[in-house]
Amino acid sequence: MSKLILLFGGLLIACLSLSANAAPLNPLLAPLSALTAKDIAIIVNDADPMSLQIADYYQQRRGVPADQMIHIRFNPKTKVLLSRLEFAVQKKRVDEKTPAHVQAYVLSWMQPYRVDCMSITTAFAMGFDEAFCAKGCELTRKSPYFNSISSLPFRDYGLRPTMMLAGNSFEDVKALIDRGIAADFSQPKGSAYLLKTADKARSSRAVFFPKIAEGFKGVWPVFYMEKEFIKGQDDVMFYFTGLTQVPYINENRYPPGAIADHLTSAGGVLSGSKQMNILDWLKAGATASYGAVVEPCNFPPKFPHPGVLMANYLRGSSLIEAYWKSVGMPGQGVFVGEPLARPFAYPSK
Repeated sequence: MSKLILLFGGLLIACLSLSANAAPLNPLLAPLSALTAKDIAIIVNDADPMSLQIADYYQQRRGVPADQMIHIRFNPKTKVLLSRLEFAVQKKRVDEKTPAHVQAYVLSWMQPYRVDCMSITTAFAMGFDEAFCAKGCELTRKSPYFNSISSLPFRDYGLRPTMMLAGNSFEDVKALIDRGIAADFSQPKGSAYLLKTADKARSSRAVFFPKIAEGFKGVWPVFYMEKEFIKGQDDVMFYFTGLTQVPYINENRYPPGAIADHLTSAGGVLSGSKQMNILDWLKAGATASYGAVVEPCNFPPKFPHPGVLMANYLRGSSLIEAYWKSVGMPGQGVFVGEPLARPFAYPSK
């Protein structure tokens, strides 16, 4: 673990280059481009009525071109898990139908969220590969997209970052989509909350939090706290913590485009478990979250690095780009949210 901490501890300096007396962010750091509707393809399961409904609404709201709607069909009663054989059939169809210029995928369903031992978002992004899985507490294959400067991931790395538009009902997903669109170019005010809890096992990435807070001084309000929760905050743009259950999340306000996640073993088990589900963050008002679908152990590279995420997002990247770039080993975790939200971008002239 010490080598991993040393590796990740140096990332903030590399991705920020900020001084303690930094001026506002944009003059200091060149803005990044963001993926838009022309860069994504929506994958829809024609056998799942809710998937069709989500895909249709998202296409209309974001203006996704018709030839970037990729229709596949599999039994929606598959529920949590696609076998690797069934996935291979579906992935082949998707690959054949995907226009060459597409850089990212959007999945318009909640289940399945796993392919055998992998998350479905990483499986669609990079193909099924057992190197992304682990038998026990092991490191897994790294993502070449992690902390990269790439604006075109498929062109540069042959991978298409993937995010699920998911929720317990169509109304939940509709609200999520609407929040993401409302976030665009909004330049919101807010704060980041990095909490080191008493749960030592789930606070493994908290070792980076003090340096992250220091690095963002003068650029964005980042509060490092040694406490179990925040409550009654009305400016929660970022919330990163580690617990099996995070209390009072519904008693905070999350501006459109907000990101929140909790390091734990089963947060991405969207069908439900004894641990808090990442869909709870979305229900509370966040626009994206990330969680493990199979036991990852508490290796920091398997979870989002807040410094990398915020450095990219605050410079104008889309949500899917910033979130994907923040996870070094994404094979066991699922990304859920509105992928094209870009609150800190500026409209093209």
